[in-house]
Amino acid sequence: MSLQQLWARGAEFLGTQHAIMGGAMSWVSERNLVSALSNAGAFGVIAASSMPPELLDKEIKATQSLTQKPFGVNLIIMHPQLAELVEICIANKVSHVVLAGGVPKGPTITRLKEGGAKVICFAPTAALGKKLVKMGADALVIEGAEAGGHIGPVSTSVLAQEILPVIRDVPVFVAGGIGRGEAIVSYLEMGASGVQLGTRFVCAEESIAHENFKKAFLKASARNATASVQFHPDFPVIPVRAIENNATEEFTRMQKETVEKVFSGQMTKEEGQLAIEHFWAGSLRRAVIDGDVDRGSLMAGQSVGMVQCIQKTQEIVDELVGQASEYLLRRAA
Repeated sequence: MSLQQLWARGAEFLGTQHAIMGGAMSWVSERNLVSALSNAGAFGVIAASSMPPELLDKEIKATQSLTQKPFGVNLIIMHPQLAELVEICIANKVSHVVLAGGVPKGPTITRLKEGGAKVICFAPTAALGKKLVKMGADALVIEGAEAGGHIGPVSTSVLAQEILPVIRDVPVFVAGGIGRGEAIVSYLEMGASGVQLGTRFVCAEESIAHENFKKAFLKASARNATASVQFHPDFPVIPVRAIENNATEEFTRMQKETVEKVFSGQMTKEEGQLAIEHFWAGSLRRAVIDGDVDRGSLMAGQSVGMVQCIQKTQEIVDELVGQASEYLLRRAA
């Protein structure tokens, strides 16, 4: 079976040549990289992150001016203005919306679908995946612990074995630790409709990430991308995978100081939890935009060791597709 046949369902769903979604990376996945991905035959996704509605509106319009191809928008469901962001996506006729950061509410999915958008949700378990499909999700992403940024506890390979055999109603895209075409083929043959990659595209020429940020990626190996540690059991944190630097140690120190302030009555537990959760947002901008790779967060997946040079987005996509196709041809021979 050819690569085009293997990912036909995913490509048709996305409206693209290749069933490769770009992972939504805060500060990185903006108009330039997103449009470059879509123009390369893949599927770019804007990371709305903490953007206010008016900023997202500008970003979508700017992306539309750079590509005529489909692209999506990733919305964080905890955003205080989620309803307004949904309306911005609908008003701009965004074809696909990815809901991330937790379990979305039914009315959010319904409103997006009524507005003409296809809804993609993250499924950390098979049971939740089935629930999301019943709620109206048009496709799912399963993302393993090898991914960069906020991660779950289970590896991509285990999630794929748990979820791909039991969820067939909608397209499922696999993410986390994918850096080569051969891996893409393996997940497609297990039943995935496509894949999602983030780390591999950070060092694209079109990526606006600071030169220092890109250099850190080029130097790093898989073993340098480690998950953050939770300091206190009463203050849960979603682990963040990033290249080790001073920010890694600073986060542990900041958690300790915050917990002490809560226990001494200087702040409420809710304020402390919020402070801990907000640490990474500012820290990531410091690294990606300002280039402070010592104290900023270097969020990266374990596939970072496969990022070896700065290339045009089209070259990266062509390389992945070439590796996948050559692997299939070698095996057939």
